Amino acid sequence: MTKIIKNKIRLIGSGRTDAGVHAIEQSAHFKTHYFIKKKVKFIKSINFFLFKHKVSILEIKKKKESFHSRHNAKIRIYKYRIINREAPLALENNRAWNIKKKLDINLMKKGALILKGTRDFSTFRSASCSAKSPIKSLTEVKVKKIKDAIELQFISKSFLQQQVRSMVGCLKYLGEKKWSLNKFKQVMISKKRSSCAPPAPPQGLYLLKVKY
Repeated sequence: MTKIIKNKIRLIGSGRTDAGVHAIEQSAHFKTHYFIKKKVKFIKSINFFLFKHKVSILEIKKKKESFHSRHNAKIRIYKYRIINREAPLALENNRAWNIKKKLDINLMKKGALILKGTRDFSTFRSASCSAKSPIKSLTEVKVKKIKDAIELQFISKSFLQQQVRSMVGCLKYLGEKKWSLNKFKQVMISKKRSSCAPPAPPQGLYLLKVKY
């Protein structure tokens, strides 16, 4: 960006993701006095320099000076992909979590319903999380299975650091029947990070969309 605008800019994303997490659609903002005459040409120029980093700019929009990509976000949608089969991943290597033990999808759906709502999510919060409060509102948690693929979708205004991966890790324990549904509930309401199952690996997590 700086090479095109000829001035240093500060790019601020809608949120941070752990290393290895994918973003289907991420949002960010920057301030500049540079006048963009031809938007299509401008986007092509940026993508030329970003190509080697496997990042593409899809669209740019002019916003009010007070706009902030992180603070003004109303909804964030994440998806987690699990491939539940014995055979290792090939085309989806580093794009999903390969779990060989058969998971009980109905138990996972029941666990997902327990997670939905406004509550203290301290159990699923990373020790390095800088959020002011552990209280978050999960407006939607969906679990669906198509053949050997299990997809979990989470919708909230904002998430704690490692919250989604930690919730998936606990749902995996539930699906493997390492935990009963009652144990899952107790872990959630304990508000103790030490009670949480190991977080799911980052490669299965996708930031799908940020809505304003």
